[in-house]
Amino acid sequence: MAASPERPAHRTIRAAMVLAAVAIAAFGLVAVVHELTRDRIAATERARELARFDQVLAGLPHDNDLLADTLTLRDAELPGSTEAVTAYRARFHGQPVAVVLEPVAPDGYAGAIRLLIAIAPDGTILGVRALSHRETPGLGDFIDTRKSDWMQQFTGKSAGSSAAARWRVRKDGGEFDQYTGATITSRAVVGTVGSTLEFFARHRDELLAAPATIEP
Repeated sequence: MAASPERPAHRTIRAAMVLAAVAIAAFGLVAVVHELTRDRIAATERARELARFDQVLAGLPHDNDLLADTLTLRDAELPGSTEAVTAYRARFHGQPVAVVLEPVAPDGYAGAIRLLIAIAPDGTILGVRALSHRETPGLGDFIDTRKSDWMQQFTGKSAGSSAAARWRVRKDGGEFDQYTGATITSRAVVGTVGSTLEFFARHRDELLAAPATIEP
């Protein structure tokens, strides 16, 4: 006698079970791969962050973990800081040698410009870099240190060496060069660097204080 054909309902159930098994296996494989690569991804991101810090620290020696030695502050007077500001402290033999901040210039020509600024304990700028921006390609390249030395004009400057009123581009009566054809971007970066120095001065004692110790 010929076998009776499989009922449609049974075929549907079996297909659903196969699909469920495949989905579970795929999910498990993704979880395993994620677990195996998680530490590697974290290490890569950590190395990338530290490499960015090295760019503004200009070879300044430090022996602490910048990503662990941090301080979070709120300061409504710092432009672009709608949220808390994180400061990364560099130390050598326990003594502070620099503070690295990530301010945002909110008024760039094409939007916000994220900066990275390293400041020495005496308030002198060690280095300034642009982390990200949406400025017009070609015209806005001058804030990229790989393509222009425009950012170098801030190195060695401090709030004391340049009065607050001088932290403007020359076109506005300040002492800093604006990039031809990109005055708005130049103005945004210069103003934010100056505001960041003022932020550092307001919170200097907190920023340079020894890190809090956590009892085991």
